Amino acid sequence: MDSDDRKEHAFRNPELPTEERIADILSLLTLDEKIDCLGTDPSVSRLGIKGSGHVEGLHGLALGGPGRWGGDRPVPTTTFPQAIGLAQTWDVDTLREVAAVESDEARYAFQNRRYVRGGLVIRAPNADLGRDPRWGRTEECYGEDPFLTGSMAVAFVRGLQGDHPRYWRTAALLKHFLANSNENDRDRTSSDFDDRCFREYYSVPFRMAIQDGGSRAYMAAYNAYNGVPCTTHPALADVTVAEWKQDGIICTDAGALRLLVSAHRSHPDLVEAAAAAIHAGITQFLDDYRGSVVAAIERGLLCEADIDDAIRGNFRVMFRLGLLDPPAMVPYSTIGESDVEPWESPTNHASVLRATQKSIVLLKHDRHLLPFDQTELESVAVIGPLSDRVLIDWYSGTPPYTVSPLEGVRKKVGGRVLVRHVGNNDVSDAVRVARQSDVCVVCVGNHPTGDAGWAEVARRSYGREAVDRQSLDLEDETLVKRVWEANPRTVLVLISSFPYCIGWSDANLPAIVQITHNSQELGSALADVLFGDYNPAGRLVQTWPRSIDQLPPMMNYDVRQDRTYMYFKGVPLYPFGHGLSYTTFAYRGMQIDSESIGPEEKTSVEVVVTNTGARPGDEVIQMYVKHLDSRVSRPRLALCGFRRVRLEPGETKTVSMDLRARDVAYWDADRGCFAVERGQIEVMVGGSSASIALRRTISIA
Repeated sequence: MDSDDRKEHAFRNPELPTEERIADILSLLTLDEKIDCLGTDPSVSRLGIKGSGHVEGLHGLALGGPGRWGGDRPVPTTTFPQAIGLAQTWDVDTLREVAAVESDEARYAFQNRRYVRGGLVIRAPNADLGRDPRWGRTEECYGEDPFLTGSMAVAFVRGLQGDHPRYWRTAALLKHFLANSNENDRDRTSSDFDDRCFREYYSVPFRMAIQDGGSRAYMAAYNAYNGVPCTTHPALADVTVAEWKQDGIICTDAGALRLLVSAHRSHPDLVEAAAAAIHAGITQFLDDYRGSVVAAIERGLLCEADIDDAIRGNFRVMFRLGLLDPPAMVPYSTIGESDVEPWESPTNHASVLRATQKSIVLLKHDRHLLPFDQTELESVAVIGPLSDRVLIDWYSGTPPYTVSPLEGVRKKVGGRVLVRHVGNNDVSDAVRVARQSDVCVVCVGNHPTGDAGWAEVARRSYGREAVDRQSLDLEDETLVKRVWEANPRTVLVLISSFPYCIGWSDANLPAIVQITHNSQELGSALADVLFGDYNPAGRLVQTWPRSIDQLPPMMNYDVRQDRTYMYFKGVPLYPFGHGLSYTTFAYRGMQIDSESIGPEEKTSVEVVVTNTGARPGDEVIQMYVKHLDSRVSRPRLALCGFRRVRLEPGETKTVSMDLRARDVAYWDADRGCFAVERGQIEVMVGGSSASIALRRTISIA
């Protein structure tokens, strides 16, 4: 290091505007160093600039797990339910709490002297929409609805980044822009749809996460959109940067640069592909990109100013993380000074338990069976291949401990009730144990990594990254049927990453509980629900079809053609927003502040909700709208508000939700903007999209 490099440069002065500090960095970097900063870690050792790379974190910091995110030295971290399970809480406060725990652990691992691992740019949340339950990565999303997904994404972003006006605890990097919901041939397929689908559906969660949540980083998808690969799509710059003011990191997905040549065949070689990606707005590559960028400069396809423009966004994120400021100024710089690992904290363990409890969905409920009463039981059978395991998915870390369903039940009954167990698929053993027991709990579902190699799955109903599901049938439903025939007091516990067509189980079993994989407290939360210590209130975030035949072709991305609860014309097995409780709720007294609102106005919708049962519980109040006289095609109903509210037996609460005119706007493709249409809309409130309790009509003036 020469004397010029040792002096205090302007970029070290926290009193200067960020853009001046970035300009100073660019003036000091060599071209080779600038090209290096197009990677995922813009550190410059010569100048003492410490940047941060990426880590995975869809439902907890991943520094281990099946994906080996921790390399040869995995670090245990607090592990929550899969992302779709977190969405089933319908609770933005829970999403924010989960993300805050994760970001705290990321800071700890990054800054603690014993670890110095990971990074502060977290690849989460996934803002893609689960338009089709066959999608192999359904577990990573927040469901099929753009408003709900956007709301959850905003909460997760805020939890990751924190509330400080200047600094972020971690940076939220959204995945994957845009319309990335098929796995088969994803490296070469095109997701095709019109501007209205783009603006009103697929882009909504990304826009909300950027504009309302404050995310300033995202990943481009592998697929093409209307024939143009997302890695080089004009929407990166024209929409996310120019319109939404995204001014940070825009990165490729892993290997996406190479796929522009080998799969999409949109460019003749990697040199032209690299130049096109940077011109489109890419600022970081998850590829072996360096030689291609150097060659692009030599060919005149890129100039140094293009590299400068790209890496400015990367440094903006580093400044917001406080990595170039004195530690005393950064409120998160002391995280990691303690010798007590946060993943060992009882507070974090309690946070996982709460989130897992809230995520559980009671799909069917016979009041004569659930919840179990320990005083009336002598024995319970816990059966099935998932009964004594907690499976973690590809983007999970390594949990510090796990509680399986069997362990959860055993801890719950504490020796007061005999627990019998059959953990394999031996039907004869399962039938024998079922006949000997008072009640049966059968735990079946999918394997979240496919239980095979990369891009392979062991069963047709399994899905994972790079593999879409070929079936929605539950292969182990045969086991469930035989157990039920031996003992009708059987509960199905479906541990799954996505919907299943379980028509037989719904028609015959007295009770069905659904929970997603991955939580270190899975068994504890499940036992709390089965034995009534927690009243379930999770709600589905996807429509569960009766048959795969109800689904349009996989590559039909026009959601208006019979997709999602908003346009589906059939009768589902379980509707969007569905979920039962051990208590009952009554709605009355719907009040709307104004019977007519202007295009820039909002109104308040109030409903009175009462717990009419004998148990405390949560109700998820859902507000939908329907356009009664629109001149353009509209959803049959669309979510525009929700609240999760706890009520004691007999308690009544007045719940208020805002309805903004802009939330019912449509995209006017001719004018290139959202338009609020004059006319009448029906406002509907209830416990699910198929259980509307109250309706009122108002006018948009």
